[in-house]
Amino acid sequence: MTSNNAVRRVRPAFARIRQADRPEVWISLRPEPEVLAEAARIDDRIVAGERLPLAGLVFAVKDNIDVLGLPTTAGCAAYSYRPTQDAACVARLRAAGAIVIGKTNLDQFATGLVGTRSPFGAVRNAWDPARISGGSSSGSAVAVALGEVDFALGTDTAGSGRVPAALQGVVGIKPTVGAVPTSGVVPACRSLDCVTVFAPDVSLARAVAEVMGDPAPLSRALPARPRVAVPLAAQVAGLAEGWPEAFAAAVARLRTCGVEIVEVDIAPLLEAANLLYGGAFVAERYAAVGEFIENHPDADLDATVAAIILAGAAPSAADLFGDRERLEQLGAEGLEVFDTCDALLTPTTTGHPRIAEVLDDPVGANGRLGRYTNYANLFGLAAVAVPAGLVDGLPFGVMFTGAPRSDAALAELATRFASPPVQIAVFGAHLRGQPLNRQLVALGGAFTADVRTAPAYQMFALRTVPAKPGLVHSGAIRGASVVGELWTLPAAGFAELVASLPRPMAIGSVELADGQFVPGFLCEPSALDGAEDITGAGGWRAHLAATPE
Repeated sequence: MTSNNAVRRVRPAFARIRQADRPEVWISLRPEPEVLAEAARIDDRIVAGERLPLAGLVFAVKDNIDVLGLPTTAGCAAYSYRPTQDAACVARLRAAGAIVIGKTNLDQFATGLVGTRSPFGAVRNAWDPARISGGSSSGSAVAVALGEVDFALGTDTAGSGRVPAALQGVVGIKPTVGAVPTSGVVPACRSLDCVTVFAPDVSLARAVAEVMGDPAPLSRALPARPRVAVPLAAQVAGLAEGWPEAFAAAVARLRTCGVEIVEVDIAPLLEAANLLYGGAFVAERYAAVGEFIENHPDADLDATVAAIILAGAAPSAADLFGDRERLEQLGAEGLEVFDTCDALLTPTTTGHPRIAEVLDDPVGANGRLGRYTNYANLFGLAAVAVPAGLVDGLPFGVMFTGAPRSDAALAELATRFASPPVQIAVFGAHLRGQPLNRQLVALGGAFTADVRTAPAYQMFALRTVPAKPGLVHSGAIRGASVVGELWTLPAAGFAELVASLPRPMAIGSVELADGQFVPGFLCEPSALDGAEDITGAGGWRAHLAATPE
């Protein structure tokens, strides 16, 4: 007996790459027969009983991360070298059964948030080819958005694992600085760089990040009612048209997930963001590849990238220590938010410019895109970028940023946001203290509030075991207001509850006394034959209390 799940995933991946016809996404691809042979070996290992948590998933790797058998260019052909082994993060993923398809395009030397700074071609957006993809991990984000791979690796110094995710409508996880080893990664700023993950959903992105990462120390768990900070209204000004409204809608959506929203002043964080490129920290970019650029003036260098990196030779040691002192001061002020809040929610970036706009103003456009991302790695923070809908047909995204080692809590918040929980009204055996309440609890449910229906319902005692009431809408003439409870269920839990619901119970829209309509337990009218009308009791508990045992 053989399994061919991995083989079956590889063939469509290469077919999709050919069909998409976006050659600028890739710098190098492995030969398809070679990848199929590796996939067959993965399938054989699964049949033999090995546990490979990522078995058969195919992924792309940003071309500043080493993959054995493929050149590493960092977006510059003259810089290219052949690694003797996989980068540590790649090796861990391959050991878990994931299969590398190829290396993706990037802003040269991972310097930029735009995706246009590459001699291998500007990487066009997956939704609108006239717009930027976002960089520097441009090819990786687009490969995921086009469905060419299951997930992809990027790197992030200033936002390169988050801005492209937002502009492609995918998830981007930027782990805590240092949580994933960077050995085998061409440095941009060695002390700040992170290996990141792009994936269609939070669950897969988080699973990949956990496989890549070192064992994490214990961190603060997410409380039952998390507190999430949002910037002052003035600090989300200047966004693209329609984006402030989209962010307000995202905040409102998060509230429905049982999250307390706290408005805070993030001015210290925004000032710190300016230090990344506007101060002496750019010297670390020069330390990484500045000598190569100086010694290879005829190489295929992007002019903007070369200018940024060479400018890093100008700051003095005194400048660097001055900026570090200022950063400490800003951190003492700005990081207080994480003492009282579990995360900070911001837009991921500020807009979605066209490629032509970026070519006209490459430095200015890039600087605006990093407004909410540039400060994170300076403070060692973790972040998750998650889609938050469309504005004028293009993706809009938000970002959860948290204290170091808050990765798991951020992923949980992002998951709640991506799949908002569902409220359900219960009136009988699922009430607290009643025999079926354990079903709600087992499905992740949480009590929200005591409620009453609008005065338009009747309740009947059904002949079931255990005893249950049946609630029906009867209109204002015969109906009354009935007492119940409002519970919150994860979306998956709600789906499981509905799927397992026995007749004559049903889920329908129930009008509450405050005028809102929520899903709630109702009863099929056919079950009411011979049932006792107990509406006068006012609710199921009152009926039970008045009924002799």
